[in-house]
Amino acid sequence: MQSLERIRRVIAGESVDHLPGQPMIMMFAARHAGIKYIDYTRDGRLMAAAQLKMIQDFDLDCLMTCSDPAREVIDIDGEGSVLWYEDQGPAINEEKASLSDKSRLKRFQVPDPLGGGRMHDRIKAIEIMRREAGPEVSIVGWVEGPLALGAELRGINNVMLDMIDDPGFVHGLMDFCAQVAIPYAEAQIQAGADTIGMSDAAACMMGVERYAEFLHPRQRRVLESIKSRHPEVLTRLHMCGKTDPLISMMGELPADIIELDFPTALAPARKVLGPRRVILGNVSTITDLLEGTPDKVYEAARRCHATCGRFHVVGSGCEVSPITPPENLKALLAYAREHKPEEYIVD
Repeated sequence: MQSLERIRRVIAGESVDHLPGQPMIMMFAARHAGIKYIDYTRDGRLMAAAQLKMIQDFDLDCLMTCSDPAREVIDIDGEGSVLWYEDQGPAINEEKASLSDKSRLKRFQVPDPLGGGRMHDRIKAIEIMRREAGPEVSIVGWVEGPLALGAELRGINNVMLDMIDDPGFVHGLMDFCAQVAIPYAEAQIQAGADTIGMSDAAACMMGVERYAEFLHPRQRRVLESIKSRHPEVLTRLHMCGKTDPLISMMGELPADIIELDFPTALAPARKVLGPRRVILGNVSTITDLLEGTPDKVYEAARRCHATCGRFHVVGSGCEVSPITPPENLKALLAYAREHKPEEYIVD
């Protein structure tokens, strides 16, 4: 069974040959392929080659296109706020944030995702992946969520203070960021992505009330836009860190897959989300995958499966470290290959 059919059947509650394995692989893929990460992020051809090598060597269940926080930022306002590193992803320099002067937001334009910039580079990578992998392999496209992009443009500390000092500005910023994500998702779908992941990494820093006011409606807008145009396309929500207080509202969003980082308590999350919502991840990227042994990783995957039940995708809580022992990643994926969704024992 091919990976795209497998993940769709799991979401539908239908029988499959084994659990999908979809850990978030970025820097590990570049390292495994012998590519400097700066080149991986700048050249979609290299990203595609590295991801294709991952499914060949590790039997992953998807090709992943997330890479760094600066694609949309650079296409919106250039590289002035971006720091580049030789062998890690580009990072945002908050001291030079694009929206250090908030009034500049009025002059920002939604970039053309096919305009030849870094957003376009991801689309080119998707086109290569689809051509090389064929129609039955799952390809996960990626967009920055409204808060993630807002924090990259304004600075995370500033945008959090703005929620208190200037909520009107934050509402405008979140609206703009959602407007950027919608056509970007559409372009990736047209290029061949069957799944769109959306990351809002900083959401775990928000309280429930501010999440409800500023972010949740914009996340809904992006995800509903995808599902209304393309009901067959899968949506995947990733929010790093401890998101326990937000789980109930996350469950209201039209996300087919909810990816939970390891600081989030899995059993209460499953109870809140209900038995049929597909949960991905929760295996620790640190104590299990990076510092553990293959046996420990396998057991961690088993525990997650036992807690989540049949509506589960095996994966890491967040990005797999590039220095993760390969045998640990293989153990994670071995658990997926050796178990069907219904093959779990509640602890």
